[in-house]
Amino acid sequence: MTDTSMTPSARTGKTLSSNLRFGWTTGTCATAAVNAAYTALVTGIFPERVSVITPAGKNADLEIVNTERVADEWCRAGVIKDAGDDPDVTHGAMICATISRTAVGAGIIFAGGAGVGIVTKPGLPVPVGEPAINPVPRQMMCDIVAELADSLDGPRDVQIEISVPNGAAIAKKTWNPRLGIEGGISILGTTGVVRPFSCSAWIASIHRGIDVARANGLQHVMGSTGATSEAYGKGLYDLPVIALLDMGDFVGGMLKYMRQNPVPNLSVVGGFGKMVKLAQGALDLHSARSQVNFVALAEMAADSGLPHDRVATANTVLEVASFANPAQRLALANKIAKAAHATALVHLRGANVNLEIIIVSRNGKPLGRAGSEMPGAARAGRPA
Repeated sequence: MTDTSMTPSARTGKTLSSNLRFGWTTGTCATAAVNAAYTALVTGIFPERVSVITPAGKNADLEIVNTERVADEWCRAGVIKDAGDDPDVTHGAMICATISRTAVGAGIIFAGGAGVGIVTKPGLPVPVGEPAINPVPRQMMCDIVAELADSLDGPRDVQIEISVPNGAAIAKKTWNPRLGIEGGISILGTTGVVRPFSCSAWIASIHRGIDVARANGLQHVMGSTGATSEAYGKGLYDLPVIALLDMGDFVGGMLKYMRQNPVPNLSVVGGFGKMVKLAQGALDLHSARSQVNFVALAEMAADSGLPHDRVATANTVLEVASFANPAQRLALANKIAKAAHATALVHLRGANVNLEIIIVSRNGKPLGRAGSEMPGAARAGRPA
């Protein structure tokens, strides 16, 4: 039997079946740097290492480098990103945080230093004009400041400036320029952990998850594209942990295996953008290997009352969702879910599997649904 569990070590972990180490996101590294810089601002001493508990529950024990302090004005600390065995272009980048005091009552202010991109187009989870520091890393940094303010009796009103030396050059190798993020990389991460990008290893873990579900007589499993969609699905169904398939972008790998190894009920839960790709026929939902056809999306959205040209020229699916009114968004999401359901059924090829597709927003709210009714669904919060 192959063990595909993720086991943490002191600094990184590894997928035991493939000996691939996982690493830490830029958001986790930035939070560790904030921890060290804030500590030095209050105590005058930089810690050599700090520990950060990621949203995924893993403990990141990270070395602090590149420290600098100017009296009580500001302190800067850095962390070298270790992406594990993932071929991440930000592997080895230095993620720096500079902490300075602000006026009483100002709260926490985020600033983008050199090498951190600025959002210039709508449709992203951060407003135009803001540094490209995503919501989960921002919350992680706010939480660590609050924790240290309590333990060290320090200020709660601070500016956090994140910078990445050479970040502008690194960003040219990412999707940031196409998304309208200018001048540097983004500070990302919803789980805090970078899983090794090995298609075969990840798909093998999905297969083993289906095997375990079948071996335990489960009647219902759920494949989710990420942490937000999984959290919604867990709230909707009372499923055991072994029923939760970490499908990620590999919906095709899951469907193809399940048609030979069926489980009676399958829920596929994912974000708007990824479900649009599935609706358009993609089976690998990663941004590097499939893209949304916005002209085709505009044609699909026409019956929902959305302007064709505005959808066709949108920057992201999130942008489309943001300018749609609630009725238009619901109509489009249900239409996309129906098309995604049709794609999935083609690849299940008549397997004895009741299938549903659920689309979930970035803030964990249901947007659309198609397919068979699943047993045991909580009615509250269920998509229409």
